[in-house]
Amino acid sequence: MPGITDALSLEKNGIVIAIEVTAGGKKDAFPAGYNEWRKMIGCRVSAPALEGRANKAVIELVARTFERPVAAVSLLSGATSPQKRIRVEGISVNEALALLEKSG
Repeated sequence: MPGITDALSLEKNGIVIAIEVTAGGKKDAFPAGYNEWRKMIGCRVSAPALEGRANKAVIELVARTFERPVAAVSLLSGATSPQKRIRVEGISVNEALALLEKSG
């Protein structure tokens, strides 16, 4: 996925990743493409966008993809929007890119 590094930014204790979520799909997928215009990595979850279920599913999927505990992943912004910023603690940009490539 060319340009995917634009969706990742380094932070003091890890990274922040920009994702674009599609909720209520058939199956979970992360990464699920890359939106070059918005500079966001796609994420599909089967959970509905209802009562925070999709956000919870996104956090669990991101944690699983980056091989981190759920407690190391948090939603920074976009709780009610498809565009979200997620913090992942304890990971470098290079490590994140390698795990995204492996999962994609």
